[in-house]
Amino acid sequence: MKKIKSLGVPLLLLVLIASCSSVRVLSDYDQKANFTGYTSYAFYKTGIDKAQISDLDKKRILRAIESEMSSRGFVKSEDPDLLVSIFTKEQERVDVYNNNFGWGGAWGWGYNPWAWGPGFGWGRGGSAVSTSTQGSLYIDLIDNKTHELVWQGKGEGTLSNTSNVAKKEERIKQFVSQILEQYPPNTVALK
Repeated sequence: MKKIKSLGVPLLLLVLIASCSSVRVLSDYDQKANFTGYTSYAFYKTGIDKAQISDLDKKRILRAIESEMSSRGFVKSEDPDLLVSIFTKEQERVDVYNNNFGWGGAWGWGYNPWAWGPGFGWGRGGSAVSTSTQGSLYIDLIDNKTHELVWQGKGEGTLSNTSNVAKKEERIKQFVSQILEQYPPNTVALK
């Protein structure tokens, strides 16, 4: 079996500063690929097995991809035009907010030109720290005949660490749906 070749143009890693509900999406593709010729797909097990996420999350992602591909008229096949692979990256994000000036509540006697009364008024605030997990989901579409990557979509966003399975499932569907909105690429505008 031929080794899968990369497009040679790596996607840039972007820093995401976004709310919990947004997904930032990028895609890249081979301009020489005939996207109208692709009508069937299968999952590329070798690539999917390497994704470093739980097997349950892999199943959720694959089900979401199946749903999106089916809604676009693709059929799952033993002899597909496209192989679908995924991989993920995640990193912990730590934000520190320093509030040097704020409404203070330190009681005591002393001179305070900004407030009336015993030591209550503007003063030094505190710091707050928040953490979140920034995740990236890549969906690769590989031409089954040439074994070359023809399209890659990437979704970045905040992953909520929730034990609510329904919310997790919905978030994964949102990632997949927004990534695959970019497929097929609008190649007409380039010609």
